[in-house]
This record gives sequence, C-alpha cells and structure tokens, in this order.
Amino acid sequence: MPKLSKWDNVRAQEIIAAHASLDGPALPVLHALQMEFGYIPNDAVPLVASILNLSRAEVHGTVTFYHDFRRTPAGKHVLKLCRAEACQAMNGSEIARGLLERLGIGWGETTSDGTLTVEGVYCLGLCACAPSALFDGQPRGRLDQEMLDAVVREARGA
Repeated sequence: MPKLSKWDNVRAQEIIAAHASLDGPALPVLHALQMEFGYIPNDAVPLVASILNLSRAEVHGTVTFYHDFRRTPAGKHVLKLCRAEACQAMNGSEIARGLLERLGIGWGETTSDGTLTVEGVYCLGLCACAPSALFDGQPRGRLDQEMLDAVVREARGA
C-alpha cells in the first residue's frame, strides 16, 4: 500500500493544476487527490470547484455519487468485498457478514486499530472466482472465512 500524504492545500492545488487542462478533468482530479491523500476531504471540494470553474454542488455531487471516493481516511489497508450477484450466489454475503462481525465493524468502516477498512463493491469482474475481493488493489478469489482471516492477519502484520 503506498504511503499517503497528509492533506496539504498547496499540494492539492498542484495536483488539480496538473489535471485541469484535460477534457472533463473533475474525475481525474478527484482520483489523483484520493491517490495522494487517501480520501477527498471537505476542504478539497471548494478548492476543486474554484480551480475547475465548477460549483461546489457539482464537485460535492461527484464525490458523493461515486462509491469509490472516500470522504474520510481509510485504514492502512483496504479490503473491497464484492457484493454482486455472482458472489452472493457463492455465499459471499455470509462470508462477508461473518468477517464484519468478527472485526466488530460495518461496511465502509475501519477496525479500531486502524489497520483495515472493509468496503462493499458491486462487481469486480472476477465472477468465475466468486466470491471475490480486492486487498490493497490485488484480486483475491474463491474466498472463504479462513482466507479472509488470513487477509486480516496480513493487514495486521502477523
């Protein structure tokens, strides 16, 4: 997992400026900000709006519409569990529910030690390997409780 920077208005302005000349720059800018800082903080909305000549409502709407954008920092590691039909058919819902219960968190939340955020996603395109997930961007397939427990141990450095 790449090391994330602490929110910095000057660095954010540099990132926005680097993407501002693209056609339809809002999504590339927001993705770049999230790659740098790990989330899109509230301070980013007026900054992006001002530099891209958009309304704050347009930027806020974009950030809140797309599920991949985070409004709060994630944990050190991110586990994205597929919640689409193929994974549900292969017991993915039960496996996910068990993991969340063992961790004591809900969807989109981070463990109390800050090591793991669990997010739900809808189709990773790994249907033949259902149930599937991405752990820090790396695909994991044919999941079961033991494999998810191993992911948790890996996230915690055990």
